[in-house]
Amino acid sequence: MAKDPATPGRLKQIRMVAQIIKQADPKGMPIVYGSALGTLAVFVVVGVIFGWSWIVFGVFAALLVGMLVFSRLAQRAQYSMLDGQPGATYAILQGLRGTWHVEDKPVAVNRDQDLVFRIVGYPGVILISEGPSSRVQRMLVAEKKRVQRVAVDVPVYDIQCGDGEGQIPLAKLQRHLMKLPRNLKKPAVSEVNNRMRALTPAVPLPKGPLPRGARMPRGPKAR
Repeated sequence: MAKDPATPGRLKQIRMVAQIIKQADPKGMPIVYGSALGTLAVFVVVGVIFGWSWIVFGVFAALLVGMLVFSRLAQRAQYSMLDGQPGATYAILQGLRGTWHVEDKPVAVNRDQDLVFRIVGYPGVILISEGPSSRVQRMLVAEKKRVQRVAVDVPVYDIQCGDGEGQIPLAKLQRHLMKLPRNLKKPAVSEVNNRMRALTPAVPLPKGPLPRGARMPRGPKAR
């Protein structure tokens, strides 16, 4: 039987993710192994009492638990690495699943590298800022006024992403977006997104250099 050529790639990817988890939390991988072995131990005990078939189920259960814990720690490590980096909010927005249209560049930027991103989904138009509240509030208000002139009768939300008071932490941003009400039907989402894409940016990108090592990510075209 021919070997799957993608298998070595997947194994390499898993090892890379394991290294990221280890860097973010040295106890991360021991927790993964411990959760899997602990689950297997429980099924072994049950198998000794009620029948060896439980041990077979225990092997699959241990793998499943280990994978779930591994996935959760990998996500936590990703947030830890992104936190505080310019464009971290955009990286999280790219991971949204479903009918979400993410603008591939900030709609507002200032000299302090504070950013405002815009997405369109079932809730309506959502503006998400990245930066201290004292600096981004004015940017959000100005951008919201521009959007409301075009998106008449469409709900417009503004969210501040950050660790300050009243802001949504990066790790909770996706969950917060998913809790917003579904105000639009799918055809309306596409129609509103087309109107938003025709809206020219209010503030051009600053000519000054980005902080050392920072890079604005390029996103995919709107789905």
